[in-house]
Amino acid sequence: MDLADLGATQLVQMIESGEISALELVEACITRIDAKEEEIGAWAHLDYNIARKQAEHCDAHQASGAPCDPLHGIPVGIKDIFDTNEYPTENGTVLDAGRKPDENCTVVNQLMAAGAVIMGKTVTTELAVYSPGKTANPHDVNRTPGGSSSGSAAAVACGMVPLAIGSQTNGSVIRPASFCGVVGFKPTHGLISRAGVLKLSQNLDHVGVFARSIEDAALIAECLIGYDPADPDTQLKPAPNLCDITVQDPPDEPNFAFIKTPVWDQADQATQDAFEELAAFLGDSCDEVTLPGEFDSVVPSLQKVMTADLAKNFAPYTDRGKDKISEILCGLIAEGLQVEAVDYNACIENRAALNTYIQGICSEYDAIIAPAAIGEAPLGLDTTGNPIFCTLWTYLGVPAVSLPLLAGENGLPVGVQVVSSVDNDAHLLRSARWLAGKIAG
Repeated sequence: MDLADLGATQLVQMIESGEISALELVEACITRIDAKEEEIGAWAHLDYNIARKQAEHCDAHQASGAPCDPLHGIPVGIKDIFDTNEYPTENGTVLDAGRKPDENCTVVNQLMAAGAVIMGKTVTTELAVYSPGKTANPHDVNRTPGGSSSGSAAAVACGMVPLAIGSQTNGSVIRPASFCGVVGFKPTHGLISRAGVLKLSQNLDHVGVFARSIEDAALIAECLIGYDPADPDTQLKPAPNLCDITVQDPPDEPNFAFIKTPVWDQADQATQDAFEELAAFLGDSCDEVTLPGEFDSVVPSLQKVMTADLAKNFAPYTDRGKDKISEILCGLIAEGLQVEAVDYNACIENRAALNTYIQGICSEYDAIIAPAAIGEAPLGLDTTGNPIFCTLWTYLGVPAVSLPLLAGENGLPVGVQVVSSVDNDAHLLRSARWLAGKIAG
C-alpha cells in the first residue's frame, strides 16, 4: 500500500487510529514528488523541512492526547496566488519574483487550524490568467493540465498530495480537474474567503478545491467555509454541513437536468456523444432542458466583467513592467480598458434574473449536468484549453463540481460538471456522489 495513492478521508482515519503518523504520510508524498516532479512540474515552491516540521507538530499534538483536527496531518498543495508567510508567493509572474508575504491568507490559516500540512506552493499560470506555467498533464505530458490552477490539479492527479487549493475566475478549477481526472469543487461565490489571494475580479473570483473523491472535496471545503470581515462577499450565515450531507443517501433517486448550454457546438464530437450516452443511461432520471435566449449573452458578459476588472486590478503590474507581461494578458487588459461603465454594470445586474431562472430549474431537478470542458486536454503546453463550459456557472456564482466519469477518444479524462443553484452546495455534492456511484455500478 502506497500512502500517496490514498484519499484524505481514509488518511485522516489512519492517522487518528495510530496506524500511520503524519510524518510517514508527508514522507510518502515527498517520495512521490521526487519521483514525478521533474516530469510534471507541479510545484512553484517546495521546502521539505517546513512540511516535515508541520507533520512532527501534528504527531506531537496527537501524542499529547489532544483530539485530532478534521485535516490532521494531511498534506495540501496551495496555488501560488495564496499568500503564505513560510513560502514565497510569486503569482506566476517575474514581477513578483522573491515576494514573501508577512502573513498567511485566510484560507491557509484555516487549513493550518484544521491540522493540515502545507506541502508547498503549486504552479499557477501568469497572474492566474491564461499564459501557462511549466506544468504538464500527468496523463500525457504532451498535453496541458489546464489552468490557471495547473499545479494543484496535476499534483493531486499523480499522488503528490491528496488535496490542493485553487481558484476560479472563469474555468480555473473545473477545467483542470476535468483534464487531469480529479474531483474539482467550486463552491458558491462568497462561501470561502479570498482575503490574501491575488485579486482578478471581486465579482467572479472563487476559491476551489481538488481532491480524489467527492467526500474528500467536502472534507476540505467544509474547513474553509465561513465569514471573514476581510472579504466583503462572505456572509454571517450558517455554514452548510457538507461532510454529513454528502455521504447521505438521497431520500429519492435524484433527477438531473441535462443542459447543453449555448456553447454546445464547441464541444468535440466525442464529448457530445459521451454526454448523449450519459443522458440515455440515466433514462427517466434525466431530462434535457434548453435555456432561453437570455443566456446567450453570458460568455461576452463574463468577458467584459473579467477584462475590466483585470485592467483595474493589474494596473500596478502594468505600471511596474508591462514589457514583462505576456502578450495575451496585455491584450486582455487593453480590452478591459475599453469596457464602458454602463455595459459593465448591466453585465453585473443581469446575473440576478439568470440566477432566478436556474433556481427554478433546481427546484424541479436535484442538479444540472453539463460538460466541464470541450473535450480531453488538448495537445501542447502553450495554452491551457478552452474554459467556455465553465463560463456560465462562474458568471452566476453557483456551485459546481467536476467528476472524472467519462473518457475521450484517446482514453483521457473528460469531466462531468454537476451544478446547482446558489447556496445549494451540500445537496449538490450529495447528488454528485449518487451520480458517481450510479455510473460506477
